[in-house]
Amino acid sequence: MIRKIFIAFVTSFSFSVAQAQTTQEQPGADLIVINAKIFTGSRAQPEASALAVKNGRIYSVGSDADILGLKNSNTEIIDARSRTLIPGIIDAHIHVLNDLAYNYNVRWDGVPTLRRALTMLSEQAARTPKGQWVKVIGGWSPYQFEENRFPTLDELRSAVPDRPLIVQYAYNQAFLNKQAMEALGVGTDRFPKVPDTEFERDSRGNPTGVIHGYTWLFLALESMVPQPTFDEQVSSMVYSIHGLNRFGVTSIIDNGGRWPYPETQARVDVLARDNRLNVRMPFVDLQLGDGGPVNMVDLEIEAITKTAPISAGQNLHPTLAHGHEYRGAGEVLSGEVHDHENFDRPAVIIEPEKMGRFVEQDVMKLVQRRIPFRMHVSYNENISPFLDALEKVNETISLDGLKWSLEHAETISPENIARVKKLGGGIALDAKMALHGDGFIRTYGRQKALETPRLRMLVDSGIPLAMTTDAFRAATFNPWVAVSWMVSGKSVSGSEILAENNRLSRTEALKLFTSGAAWFMNAEAELGIIAPGNLADFAVLDRDYFAVPEDQISSISSVLTIMDGKVVFGAQDYSALSPKLPDILPAWSPVKYFGSYHGEK
Repeated sequence: MIRKIFIAFVTSFSFSVAQAQTTQEQPGADLIVINAKIFTGSRAQPEASALAVKNGRIYSVGSDADILGLKNSNTEIIDARSRTLIPGIIDAHIHVLNDLAYNYNVRWDGVPTLRRALTMLSEQAARTPKGQWVKVIGGWSPYQFEENRFPTLDELRSAVPDRPLIVQYAYNQAFLNKQAMEALGVGTDRFPKVPDTEFERDSRGNPTGVIHGYTWLFLALESMVPQPTFDEQVSSMVYSIHGLNRFGVTSIIDNGGRWPYPETQARVDVLARDNRLNVRMPFVDLQLGDGGPVNMVDLEIEAITKTAPISAGQNLHPTLAHGHEYRGAGEVLSGEVHDHENFDRPAVIIEPEKMGRFVEQDVMKLVQRRIPFRMHVSYNENISPFLDALEKVNETISLDGLKWSLEHAETISPENIARVKKLGGGIALDAKMALHGDGFIRTYGRQKALETPRLRMLVDSGIPLAMTTDAFRAATFNPWVAVSWMVSGKSVSGSEILAENNRLSRTEALKLFTSGAAWFMNAEAELGIIAPGNLADFAVLDRDYFAVPEDQISSISSVLTIMDGKVVFGAQDYSALSPKLPDILPAWSPVKYFGSYHGEK
């Protein structure tokens, strides 16, 4: 009897082991890409023709023959057909969560002529339902147009005769038609009383509909127009991320906006729980309060310690590495010391004493709690007193090991570059000069523009450095416009905007959107280069970035974008691999008809 029981046990155990072995994961790769011109970004292995992916990470990099030896019966094999493959682009400063009305907006990004831009408005006006607005909210520049000018009010009124219209240029000015002026209460007490707002007026002294101002004005105006529903906000996020994937972007750092933590995270959760967040999206939190003067640092500390406790580096995404990590406070830490950046106006200079008090009283709180921070500061005149005070803070409580950075820093001096480096900080530049540099020349002169920013010096300094887009309002979300400017020295108008000795090589420029940007995610050991063990984020380009003429760089896009080892975008030969997008909301969305960037539709 005992013998029968023993035999039955052994038989059952053997069957279980055999069954477990048959269900074990097969050795070999999940995905293999062959016949590629791989720019790895790694000095140890700068080039290769194939790579293998397993469990969302780079498994191996090498020759076609070597990598094909890693396939199994379930391996997906993609032929790159001799195309260039690069690490996934990281945009270390962008505002996806500030633009949850993305699907409401006509995108003029990349539109080559004003004629076409006006036609888009006219077409959209015909399908925009009553009660809604026709809107263009940033991402464009008059210098990108063949006509090299702004639209006139008459042209805009003719294009949109029977719906409220707002066309916003960066955070510089807005154009309103009659219906929009009435809805916003222009000339009445209903219009927001924001300092430094200027109305253009006709010969009778009446507002024409052109308004000049700074950031706070345009955020106030956006709050006064029809708002998207929760589901429309989620849809906007899906389609804005799809637009990013189209250019090979696989990671971003969201730099805050109108909706603060933890309120805005509910929208991200919808995509995260279904594994539909097609970009790694660490976030920096900005607390604007409910209007009026507030202490943004105090609100931030309350939000992350009491309202919804979270620590630096904590990931809210259940499965995706760096999916939705909290990366600290910023980019605006105080409204009183915010120097904006409107190149059509002289620099906003903050009183040094006020800047010093802010750092010693408020930034000190972040340093004490080891909360990473990012500081929007554009002009060197404001960077100097900020660093003066930060150096004093560092004497009391060391900044060592704390991630912090200056955002934008367009006119930073050589001396201040060295000071930032000594304090262990980074600098996240942006490419607004590519779009708005012609305006900068008119305000500050060509010579100043040619050295703004000091790209060559910044790269040579070895400081942690990234190039960013600062999209979707201040500039376009297309990183290749930024790369083109860094390499060619030309703005979107074709004007020389960077001195020849202030430009970068193609490799240097690309690294500012890959390995350089990874530092700001605290992911430099996992992202930014194609190497075994790194996260499997990469893009196959529609043309050879390293060989095409300079004037074609800004037109580059991805034909295949892989994030976490999965296809998140496919075009041309790889269209069938692209995940199907849900129906866009609302059904009348301009993005449905025009796409998110010129040429997409």
